[in-house]
Amino acid sequence: MFGIQNYTSFIAAIVVFQLIPGPGTLTILNATARNGLRAGLGAVLGTLTGDFLYMIAAVAGLAAVMNANPVFFRALQWFGAGYLCWMGFHLLRTRAADDGTAVEPRKPASVYYRQALTVSLTNPKVVLFFVAFFPLFLRPGASNATLAAMMVHVTGISFLYQAGLVFAGNAAANRLKAIPSARKVATRLAGIALIGFGIKLAINNR
Repeated sequence: MFGIQNYTSFIAAIVVFQLIPGPGTLTILNATARNGLRAGLGAVLGTLTGDFLYMIAAVAGLAAVMNANPVFFRALQWFGAGYLCWMGFHLLRTRAADDGTAVEPRKPASVYYRQALTVSLTNPKVVLFFVAFFPLFLRPGASNATLAAMMVHVTGISFLYQAGLVFAGNAAANRLKAIPSARKVATRLAGIALIGFGIKLAINNR
């Protein structure tokens, strides 16, 4: 279908990869928990924008350029690791009132869009993933239309899954508002997780 080889396996693979939690997932859930649906959807659009740009870059051959310039590749990875750690420390420093009267400062969705876009673009391994992933489902002599269809599928399925995360996360956050201590713990855990992802990226870059 659409010129994609093993179409069912292609769809299943996209779903499986979405189910694997990563920095992008945490960024989306954090935005949702802090400022609601609009913030969460802003983060989703940021993540999808970054992934789509990397898909285009993969098709255009940026992966070959990165492999030829390992210093640039590593610098981007180190920046991404540092940014995740910075976000994590920011969450750990966030002070929430124990009585639940503290109100999270409202921020426009564009703030979370930029955060998610930065997290996505500072993970250059994404472009290498797409370079390895797309050929698995391409027929010999596939046209540009097939590549475009694959990118649309990845973006569409990613949006549906991540939007679902936003609505589920928002429902959970609303319930946690009645338990201030639980919200505080969840914020701290999100901060620790982001720092953990940052440290993991840093270790992998050694």
